[in-house]
Amino acid sequence: MAFVSLAPGQMPGNPFEMIGKEWMLIAAGDRTGCNAMTAAWGALGEIWNKPVSFLFVRPQRYTYQLLERCGGYSLCFFGEENRPMMQYMGTASGRSEDKIAGAGLTLAFEDGVPYFEQARLVLICRKLYRQDLEEGCFVDRQTLDQSYPLRDFHRMYVGEVTRVLLRR
Repeated sequence: MAFVSLAPGQMPGNPFEMIGKEWMLIAAGDRTGCNAMTAAWGALGEIWNKPVSFLFVRPQRYTYQLLERCGGYSLCFFGEENRPMMQYMGTASGRSEDKIAGAGLTLAFEDGVPYFEQARLVLICRKLYRQDLEEGCFVDRQTLDQSYPLRDFHRMYVGEVTRVLLRR
């Protein structure tokens, strides 16, 4: 599939819709092994004079191990027609099966970072920062109790968006 490369500031779409309603796949790993997971939490913005993405991944997820091991990740956005695949990618475990093959996705690499050729939009990101969310830092206790009743906190990753690929 042919992609055109854009500057991060030229990225089309509304990130609130793209992340929260349409969802995305977070892909991490390298040529020796990779995985992806569906995510509906995250953000895009600007920090440290760089265009960045913010991800939140729990340590129990297989993708977490790959995010820890590798220097980059991708955010892959798909059309509504791919909703069943996105649901599958969010429920199947990459530890126990090759869910990339099971979803019928074609793996590709850009700057050593995995992504999927079927995506309509891909953000290639270079990890800059990571930090675990902490119970004592929550100002809103209701959010804490609703989102973390088991206190299984996410790790936040901040990644510089180094490339935006838009499918032609």
